[in-house]
Amino acid sequence: MHSNYRISPLGDRAIIIEWEQQIGGEIHRQVMQAFHGLHSLRKPYILDLIPAYASLTVIYDAVLLYREQHGYTGKTISDLVTATLENTSATTAGPSRLLEVPVCYHPSLAPDLTVMAERKSISPEQIIELHTTQTYTVYMLGFLPGFPYMGKVHGQLVTPRLKHPRVRVPAGSVGIAGAQTGIYPQESPGGWNIIGRTPLQLFDAASEDPCYCGPGDQVKFIPVSLADFREMTHAI
Repeated sequence: MHSNYRISPLGDRAIIIEWEQQIGGEIHRQVMQAFHGLHSLRKPYILDLIPAYASLTVIYDAVLLYREQHGYTGKTISDLVTATLENTSATTAGPSRLLEVPVCYHPSLAPDLTVMAERKSISPEQIIELHTTQTYTVYMLGFLPGFPYMGKVHGQLVTPRLKHPRVRVPAGSVGIAGAQTGIYPQESPGGWNIIGRTPLQLFDAASEDPCYCGPGDQVKFIPVSLADFREMTHAI
């Protein structure tokens, strides 16, 4: 892996690996390559790996690291991570899943769809077509458990967040903020422009794998009718 990153301490039990701070496929590919490379080591002192747009946080146990190194050898967590990254093959990025997410764009579930269309001088149907034509990369999870930040949307769909966020946004709401699209896993306050809703449950705390999608996944939105949405909602 190219040495176009820097490693910095993040408190006394974590470090952060940072690449050029931009949202893009190549940078995120390197993030996920590092994620899978470090994850594959199965080192007991690496407690968690948290990928984001252009960074990867490594949470570790200093005591276990000390034991792994058979006492102090002068090697820090940064040294060990650097050695791993420099020896990580370009093929270590790992396979990505393609997830098809049904979305109903009916006005009753899409309070900002018509307003967005009017402001952009296009029809709601064109917004739906633009939103469903592209395949999106899940760059990170954040804000809420299981909330996927995905991008980038078509240039015509780029829209700033609402000036006055809503107090309640229903679970499953699909929104746009800037050049990103995302899905609210739980009911929550929020300021994204809501253009539809999915019947899927994106987060289940009782599940062994609680998040429906994760960083590196590819997501394709599939438009469904209001009747199909209601049927799928009752079936889940």
